[in-house]
Amino acid sequence: MRSKLGAVLVVPSVAFLALAGAQTGALVSQADLLDEFADQVTVGREITALVHELQRERDQTAGELAALNTGSAPPVEPGRPLPALESVYPVADRALDRFRTAASPLARGEASWRISYDRVDDALDRLPEVRASVPAAGSNPDPVLAEYDRTIEVLLVLLAEPSPGADRGDLTDAVLRYVEFAQVKEVNSRIRGQLYAAARAGRYDQTDLVTLTDLRAQQLTGLAGFRLSATDRQIERYDQVSTDPDFVAAVRMEETTFSAGGRTAAVLEPGRWWTISQQRQELLRQVETGAVDDAVALADSRSAEQLRRTLLTAVGVLGVLLAALFTSIAIGRSVARSLRMLRGQALRVAQVELPETLERLRTVDPVAAEFEVPPADVRSMDEIGEVAEAFVAVHRSAVTVALEQAVMRRHVNAMFVNLARRSQVLVERQLELLDELEQDESDPDQLDNLFKLDHLAARMRRNDDSLLVLAGTEATRRWNRPVLLGTVMLAAVAEIEQYQRIRHDVADELYVVGHAVADLVHLLAELLENASSFSRPDTVVQVDAAGQPDGSVLVEIVDQGLGMSPTALERSNQVLAVPPDADVAASERMGLFVVSHLAARQGVRVRLRTTGQGGLVAAIWLPASLLAPATAADPAGGPGRRMLELVAGAVAGSNGTRPPAPGEGGADGGQLRRTGRRETPTRAEDVLGMAAGAGSAPSSTWWSRQGRASTRPPTNAAGAAPTGALATGNAPPAVPVTGGTNANGLPIRVPMAQLRAKNEPARPRPPVQREAPDPEQVGGMLSRYYGGLRRAEAEDTMVIPMAPAGARTEEEKY
Repeated sequence: MRSKLGAVLVVPSVAFLALAGAQTGALVSQADLLDEFADQVTVGREITALVHELQRERDQTAGELAALNTGSAPPVEPGRPLPALESVYPVADRALDRFRTAASPLARGEASWRISYDRVDDALDRLPEVRASVPAAGSNPDPVLAEYDRTIEVLLVLLAEPSPGADRGDLTDAVLRYVEFAQVKEVNSRIRGQLYAAARAGRYDQTDLVTLTDLRAQQLTGLAGFRLSATDRQIERYDQVSTDPDFVAAVRMEETTFSAGGRTAAVLEPGRWWTISQQRQELLRQVETGAVDDAVALADSRSAEQLRRTLLTAVGVLGVLLAALFTSIAIGRSVARSLRMLRGQALRVAQVELPETLERLRTVDPVAAEFEVPPADVRSMDEIGEVAEAFVAVHRSAVTVALEQAVMRRHVNAMFVNLARRSQVLVERQLELLDELEQDESDPDQLDNLFKLDHLAARMRRNDDSLLVLAGTEATRRWNRPVLLGTVMLAAVAEIEQYQRIRHDVADELYVVGHAVADLVHLLAELLENASSFSRPDTVVQVDAAGQPDGSVLVEIVDQGLGMSPTALERSNQVLAVPPDADVAASERMGLFVVSHLAARQGVRVRLRTTGQGGLVAAIWLPASLLAPATAADPAGGPGRRMLELVAGAVAGSNGTRPPAPGEGGADGGQLRRTGRRETPTRAEDVLGMAAGAGSAPSSTWWSRQGRASTRPPTNAAGAAPTGALATGNAPPAVPVTGGTNANGLPIRVPMAQLRAKNEPARPRPPVQREAPDPEQVGGMLSRYYGGLRRAEAEDTMVIPMAPAGARTEEEKY
């Protein structure tokens, strides 16, 4: 049955193709003929240009040979061209090269064109020989000039070769028009040459006047024929040229050479006649160029029209054939087509539409967004159509379930962010309380315990920040001025537990833009925490930072810890390169997840590698966009550099007091009373707060919970600022107290000079005078506060898809 059905479809199709192919072949042949005709007519531009230059060369050669024959021109050495013709030959050679470039592709065309082109090619090949014989032809110039006439004649024959066929008279007339005018121009050029030769010789020969009379008759006949066949625009173009002052002057000068009515033909002045006749020849060249351009435009339009007709016919035939085949196949295989459509719909839903819907649910608000399930592709009323509708129902159910899960995840994520914010608020209140306790405490041991508790609270706040990163929420804290990279490093060191083990070497001239300070502190703190937690307590963690030739900065954190297996190291680097979605595995390895997202947020690149000795190297590339120039950040000796000198020892040390230096204390030389917050920086705000500078308003109040009012300088018991102490209170001196140097040049330690001094009891604080607040001001403040809460609740938050918890692996170090 299939073979019979195939025969019924194939036999009519083959017959139709045979007939349509014959018709299309005839149209294609006509299109090729017109296309070749258009190319031949286009070559006419280069032919007329070459003829124009050869006419000039011939006419000027005639004048120079006449001068040599009469002896009015100096003789020329053998083998050298005439001086007057040295500038003419290169121009003609360039026109010759352009002609051969345009005509050589058509040399294998139709027979008549090929024969004419071969004749032209032979004549042009003899042109160098003709030029070489010019200096020796002074006594007999006729052979040389005859060669020029023959070359121009075969070029004009080639110009008339294009033939579009007998049924296209308009194209034939277009070729005839520019050929006739080219003949008129050739006759005019020969008249110019005869008169120029007579002018250079100073007389007319016996045959010159007869030749001139014959040429003038040919000129008038050719011009009359051109006017009969030319278009109105071409006639108008010639009339405009004939009224040109240069053209009229040349005609009048030529009329003086007529010998009629008893008047003797005048011998013209050579230079003036050549100049004015050359101008007339250029004007005729413009008319000739216009006629050729008209023919080229007409030939191109007819060729394009024939090509368009051929293409439309071929497309129509192909369309009819395809329509017939499509109709036959559609009727014979309707069931198979329906099944293919059903299969395509199923694959599209499974591989494209459903994954795209799930991806949109991760990035947009599932409540506000609209998710439509497209209808079934098969609309038939048979069993296949019912299966397609059932599959659409399954797709709609899957999208509904995914939407409900996305809404649930978003709500859980919002609660998660809310809890993290609440925890941050509680930690901030705890830190404020610790600040007050530290300021009032005078017992060194109890004060040390408060410092440890303060440090743990700061680490808890960093964990809350990590939870916000895990939830996809950006930190609201900002630092609005550039900070030294060394300061950022010290702030990160102050955020970890084992900060005493960190050793860093950071160039002083590196500054970080303010908006990236918080994220960089968090990122470096996570990496430093990992390096110090998974290495032996008796080892140090080395941090180096240096600028790179491309303007970036490379920070390397090197530890001597347990290391990682190659598989785990590769998996961790993949996570650092492409931040993953938040899930249960991310919460188990929160450090690695937080570093990856912080690095992606700031354009930082982080990569882990082994040291070869068991430890790891965490390489952090800071792009040039995160760096600020030194002049715009902190001048030499500014607060940032003073902070580095003051805090560097405090980070490495473990206590926060020192004995009073000479000149400190009260009038009786008593001990200093502790009035600052802390000397050992347990939080990032301690480091960055000191970087803002003591005695000047800080550029940001983020790191201070009391705002700008909290940046008060420390005082000693006498009410003056202690010399050499930190801005936060009773700290070790910036320069250690020594007893000179020994024989080896090493400093001699002064016993007990570096111990903390016992502080005096805290003095009672004077009562603070408070004013009753304005009720309207308080009401406005509360209205703005609750308005901000409502806007914050309306903001979108990131959805965190939660995956099942897996087994803990060696990557849990992050």
